[in-house]
Amino acid sequence: MFATIYLPNFFLQAAVRHEQIASSTPLALINEQDKKPLIIQINQAAELVGVRIGMAPSQGLARCLHLVIKSRSSVKESAAANVVLQYCFSLTPHVEATAAGVWTLHFSRTDHLSDKVSRVVNELSRSEITAQAGIARTPDMSFLAANLARPLLQIDDATEFLRPLPIDVLAAPFQS
Repeated sequence: MFATIYLPNFFLQAAVRHEQIASSTPLALINEQDKKPLIIQINQAAELVGVRIGMAPSQGLARCLHLVIKSRSSVKESAAANVVLQYCFSLTPHVEATAAGVWTLHFSRTDHLSDKVSRVVNELSRSEITAQAGIARTPDMSFLAANLARPLLQIDDATEFLRPLPIDVLAAPFQS
């Protein structure tokens, strides 16, 4: 069995992790190292006011004067990733940092697996990290489940789970 721990907007989460910012505050993230910085991640509040990924910061501010723009921080990203990695290793020694904000775990023993993974998601929340988790028989299916989880989704029958989903839902998590 596989589990995927997924942190939506990982870079943005890392940048504001220990800051007291209300969830209703529109946030955008840029990479200051780019020649022409563009917005690379936004939170739901920013999306609701019309800010979009790929906009220049000035365009985002034109849509919302209260938009808070943060810069990526590799130090904060490493710190957040290390916290997640430690929790992953508390579950199994078979952990792969698959992509930024994505960890894939392999389990040979599956007793109480959803309870164990749920505990880690809750512990991450106490560490100011919002995580989603998916459990399935394959790594790709666990990744899809993690993307759709709120906060945990276990897929026991992939055929039944996939049948009603529109094709764009299936392709979206794999396009990055």
